[in-house]
Amino acid sequence: MTAVKKYEFDGEFKMLRGTIASPSFAYETWGVLNDSASNAVLIFTGLSPSAHVASCIDDPSSGWWEDMVGPDKPIDTKRYFVICVNSLGSCFGSTGPASIDPETGNLYRLGFPVLSLEDVAEGGALVLDHLGVDKLYAVVGASMGGMTALAFSLLHPDRSSSLVSISSAARALPFSIAVRSLQREMIRTDPDWLGGEYQHDKGPVNGMRLARKLGMISYRSATEWTERFGRERADAGSDGPGPFGIDFEVESYLEAHAKRFIGTFDANCYLYLSRAMDLFDITDHGGSLHGGLARLRLDRVLIIGVETDFLFPVEQQQELATGLKEYVPEVDFRRLDSRQGHDSFLVDMDRFRPAIASLF
Repeated sequence: MTAVKKYEFDGEFKMLRGTIASPSFAYETWGVLNDSASNAVLIFTGLSPSAHVASCIDDPSSGWWEDMVGPDKPIDTKRYFVICVNSLGSCFGSTGPASIDPETGNLYRLGFPVLSLEDVAEGGALVLDHLGVDKLYAVVGASMGGMTALAFSLLHPDRSSSLVSISSAARALPFSIAVRSLQREMIRTDPDWLGGEYQHDKGPVNGMRLARKLGMISYRSATEWTERFGRERADAGSDGPGPFGIDFEVESYLEAHAKRFIGTFDANCYLYLSRAMDLFDITDHGGSLHGGLARLRLDRVLIIGVETDFLFPVEQQQELATGLKEYVPEVDFRRLDSRQGHDSFLVDMDRFRPAIASLF
């Protein structure tokens, strides 16, 4: 087992909409690659997580999918060699807008090329090359990671036997684009954003705080908000100006989560990755949904959607699963009745563990 590592690519990395020189890709691994190199599982992350999907000896801190990856867990690291790659464009070790441009010696900032999820997928492929993995047992992703896993399967149709796509889609819907567009505007209209030229320790704090609040609202369902908070009042003396302070417990919850997020994620990286989600569209790989799906060479696909997810509605997963049945021998679609909305895959382990384990 190993903690975070970096693969330093030597040379020009061609992106969909530009190039960068000698990027780094942060990754972690768990388990052991077998003699036939046939037990590898590649995990792509959502927008904000690092590559630390699970704890290990060298880094015992809990990972973002701790209940799913590890010994005797659904993705069993006693059986599989698990790789998680931090997305290109992120700020947790892989090259992104917050990294130094080796050609100028300055931060990339908005000089970083427009990012696509295809670029993120190619970063994963380079890490596999570095590790000597020619073909995966499965490529796995949730939310943005599911889109990236699909992009990987389109770009490298012979490199994985299976695909697991969770609470994701073949392309973003207008509603989801609208939410993320507003989040980006909140960040960009913060005076401290400075057109992307802010100092590392003086970024657009208020813009990031508001964007995170809107994100949290979209990640969970109205049903959960009602059941969890109702109209419970917040403690007296909560922060807020004059008569418009925090009155309700749900407001206090959002504020606490937003404050924890501030300082942990670079604003420009957030903007780039958010935009990359909006830009991804399977029809760019074949002219239509079916044209793109026809490029796949998978043996098995597991698609999981959640009834209460309104950021990536379950109908999008149904559409993807129905289309895949024409081109993939085994397609399993699981429609889960979780109340936690889009974030269910992180918290509703009673439903998600059996679903994920069915492919592993």
